Amino acid sequence: MAEITASMVKELREKTGAGMMEAKKALVESKGDMEAASDWLRKKGLATAEKKSSRTAAEGLVAFAISGTKGALVEVNAETDFVGKNDEFRAYVSKVAEVALKTGANDVEKLAAAALDGKTVQDGLTALIAKIGENMKLRRCATLEVKQGVVIGYMHNALEPGLGKIGVLVALESSGQTDKLNEIGKQIAMHVAAAFPKFLDSSSVDASALEKEKNFLRDQARQSGKPPEIIEKMLEGRIRKFYEEVCLMDQVSVIDGENRISKVVENAAKDAGAPVKLAGFLRFQLGEGIEKEEKDFASEVAAVVNG
Repeated sequence: MAEITASMVKELREKTGAGMMEAKKALVESKGDMEAASDWLRKKGLATAEKKSSRTAAEGLVAFAISGTKGALVEVNAETDFVGKNDEFRAYVSKVAEVALKTGANDVEKLAAAALDGKTVQDGLTALIAKIGENMKLRRCATLEVKQGVVIGYMHNALEPGLGKIGVLVALESSGQTDKLNEIGKQIAMHVAAAFPKFLDSSSVDASALEKEKNFLRDQARQSGKPPEIIEKMLEGRIRKFYEEVCLMDQVSVIDGENRISKVVENAAKDAGAPVKLAGFLRFQLGEGIEKEEKDFASEVAAVVNG
C-alpha cells in the first residue's frame, strides 16, 4: 500500500476542506489515490447530509451581493446559531450570494447546480455539513435588476457587510444622480426591514390573499348585524387599511413617520433630478416561515435522568 505522507494529507485537506483525520482515513481507504480519496470524502459527506436532513434548520445566515444595477439575496440555513458564527460558513454564504448574482438564479435548484470553487454550490454545502456536523440547506434566492438606476442593499444588524439575519434589496429606476438614489434607496430599505411589507402596491397583491382577507373582514362585519349594503361599505374601508398594512407604497415611512412611501419616492425625484420609480424590493428574514421543533421539556429531563 502506498505510504500516506503528511503532504498528501495536507493536499487533500486543501482540496476538499476535510478535517485532518478524515483526510487521512480517505487516503488510507483509497490506497493513496488522491482522486479516489476525494470521491470517498464526497460520498461520505452525502451520506452524512442525508442522515441529518430530517433535522430542522431554521438558523444560519442571509446574504446579499450587488453589482451596479443588479442584486441578489440568499438564505442558507443551519440548525444552530453557533454555525452562523463559523468563519467557513460565513464565507460560504457570502460566496453563494455572489454566485446567485452572477447566474441570476431565482430558484434554489439552479443555484445549487451552479459552479463554486471548482465544484457545485450544493457540493460545497455537503462538504460543510460533513465537516461542521449540522444539517444545512440552501433555502431560497432571488435577484433584482433595473436597466437604469440603482439596487441598494441593507442588512439589519449586519455581522459583516452584506451578511446577517434580515436582508433587504430595493430597486430604483431613474436616470437621476446615483448618490441621491442610493440615499433614498437606503432609507426605503431600512423601512422595509422594519415594516415587513408583503407586496409592492395594491395591484401586486396576490388575488387569493386578497380574497382570503375580504372573506375574513366580511365575516367580521356581519357580526355587527348591519345590512349587506353597509357591510360592503365597511369592507371597502377595511381593505384600504389592509393595503396600508401590507403594501410598501401605501405604508407610512418609519423614517419620517409622516409620508407614505409613494410620496417619499415622488419627493426623491426632486433631489435626484429625474423621475424615480420604485421597481421592486426583496426582504429575507432568517428562518421566517420555518416551524422549529418544540421539544417537550419533561421528556428531555426524563431522557437525561434515564441515561
